[in-house]
Amino acid sequence: MLLEPSGHRAVGPYKQALVEDNIPAASFKVDNLHTEHERLAALGVNFTQEPMEFGNVKMATLDDTCGNLIQILEMIPEAKT
Repeated sequence: MLLEPSGHRAVGPYKQALVEDNIPAASFKVDNLHTEHERLAALGVNFTQEPMEFGNVKMATLDDTCGNLIQILEMIPEAKT
């Protein structure tokens, strides 16, 4: 579990508020978002946000089954001019 100690009275409301507002508790950079999304989805991972692009980042958000949202992201290289 990401947020420890989970038994503390502040943890439950905090985690619930993050999930309700769709705020990831952690983000991890991946080399290829499309490949990682397909791999995780094939393993049964539930994505709360499918892959999307935002500026120079591709991202997706998944449920870690412990009450946290986790974001995976890939940086898009800037075009050389």
